[in-house]
Amino acid sequence: MARPLIGVSTYLESGARWGVWELEAALLPVGYPRLVQAAGGVAAMLPPDDPAYAAEVVARLDGLVIAGGPDVDPSRYGAERSPRTGPAAAERDAWELALIGAALSAGTPLLGICRGMQLLNVALGGTLVQHIDDHVVEVGVFGRHAVKPVPGSLYAEIVPEETLVPTYHHQAVDRLGEGLVASAYAADGTVEAVEFAGGVGTGAGVGWVLGVQWHPEMGEDVRVMRALALAAG
Repeated sequence: MARPLIGVSTYLESGARWGVWELEAALLPVGYPRLVQAAGGVAAMLPPDDPAYAAEVVARLDGLVIAGGPDVDPSRYGAERSPRTGPAAAERDAWELALIGAALSAGTPLLGICRGMQLLNVALGGTLVQHIDDHVVEVGVFGRHAVKPVPGSLYAEIVPEETLVPTYHHQAVDRLGEGLVASAYAADGTVEAVEFAGGVGTGAGVGWVLGVQWHPEMGEDVRVMRALALAAG
């Protein structure tokens, strides 16, 4: 059986450096493709593009991952910008929102990681808390904390026990988007995973959808990505 093709959205950064070069680059930390491969899939990078092409791109994929990255522009969820919110990434926001919309419409299995989970929530009309304490222990260093699944959820079927996960974020889900429910929490009550009620959405075509606030690509547990790959296959 052919391995499922999993598209992963990318960063778009100026001043990236390698060898003798310093150029604008579409970047993806290597943990993402390695995790997709370990889970039995083939990873394809999806750098920002014209949102009009999102449905065409998603139609060629078996599954989609919206990767971590910069803060979502607060204007996307009708909020004033906090001084602690990072610079806007307008191209990424537009492209990834279009990818999410296309995947939901097509029923393409979708996994949102960190920013990806937050953007999924925003795409469905939800809002974000623009700053929380204690989820970034040291700048540029991933921390670890416990995540507890909600019994009966899709996430709990994948990871039934409380686990320590790699984490690095200073924003979080506030009001849940339409149709979404929380399926895991941190000890302080922060929403750590979201999914559609009952595991599927109420809209036509919506299928396997999960968002996680942590960074599975920085750990050894492949269960979440393997579940996406199985759904995609």
